Amino acid sequence: MSPVSSNAPHGQSPLRTVQVVGGGNASSSAHVRSLAAGLVARGVRVTVCAPEEADRAYDFTGVGADHVHVPRSSDPASVAALRAACSQAHLVHAHGLHASFRAVLALRGRRTPLVVTWHNRALEQGARAHFLRLLERRVVKAATVVLGTTSDLVDRARRAGARDARLAATALPGPSRGDTCPGHDDPEGRRAKLRAELGATGRPLLLAVGSLDRHRGYEYLLDAAGSWRRLDPVPLIVVAGEGPLRATLQRRIEDEELPVRLLGVRDDVHRLLTAADLALVTSSWEPRSVFAQEALLARVPLVATAVGGVPDLVGDAAELVPYGDPPALAGAVVRLLADPGRRELLRARGAAQAAGWPTEDETVAQVLSVYDELTEPASPL
Repeated sequence: MSPVSSNAPHGQSPLRTVQVVGGGNASSSAHVRSLAAGLVARGVRVTVCAPEEADRAYDFTGVGADHVHVPRSSDPASVAALRAACSQAHLVHAHGLHASFRAVLALRGRRTPLVVTWHNRALEQGARAHFLRLLERRVVKAATVVLGTTSDLVDRARRAGARDARLAATALPGPSRGDTCPGHDDPEGRRAKLRAELGATGRPLLLAVGSLDRHRGYEYLLDAAGSWRRLDPVPLIVVAGEGPLRATLQRRIEDEELPVRLLGVRDDVHRLLTAADLALVTSSWEPRSVFAQEALLARVPLVATAVGGVPDLVGDAAELVPYGDPPALAGAVVRLLADPGRRELLRARGAAQAAGWPTEDETVAQVLSVYDELTEPASPL
């Protein structure tokens, strides 16, 4: 392979990378868009292989990358399309387990370096979980470098047989970083109007965001909500998200007359945060939770389960509780609602914690340093 460089000095060809995206994970797709924008700005040629709907949603071409439609499938036609797209790449970077597996298949027999980023882990059980663990081992053993967005993902990759696993610097991409005060004309008026629309006038408003799936722990949130009915005023919980448990959760809310509203999918999470008194993360596992980051950036006190990457992400800037423990969750919320001084302390700590998170520029710089390491020409003997 000839020498390559992001800035292509002295007539060298620019670094050509292929980013492989499955299209099923919003945070990884947003990360790839941010990464593609930064790499293109540094002179790297970027091709994003992703389903058409992912490009429509995240506009990879809008930041200067090329887009090649590759379905979210490991069938021979999809693998062949990906192999063709990777034919001129100096390096391939795949995001997520299924995208990484397709990249492994597409690069079979080639010496192209493969970087894999794990943004999340599979939360399956039984035979499906066993199959995914086999897939993980296949991927990490084939990858040149595995980047994990949390320390436990790095440890998981090492246990699965990765030869080189590292902690990734991962920024919160998009305009939400640093853009925490929209509506400067009348923020209090906007907040009061939204709280009225949600039914939270004169009562605390608690916000949770995430798909209505088992691992989110919403059944325990409903358990805790039952105990909050004794408070005066009774807090209102609103949940932004959609998923397979909607009917089950809605039935419980109605049968038990719980102070909970399911809002469905929302594209205005930051707006909802401006109206919230507390933010809640109740999952059984989270990587670098986007919602937790958005809450701290918006200076909304956070109560979260001490799982996955959450403790490292938030430090002492949130109230952490065990997963699956409704009394602990309920108690943490009640104490915070009764203690304005503690809420103000968490706001200040949240701002300080967020200031130490990687920026998008730092994330791109770390990834580019890995690329340079893997594509620099061998020194002459």
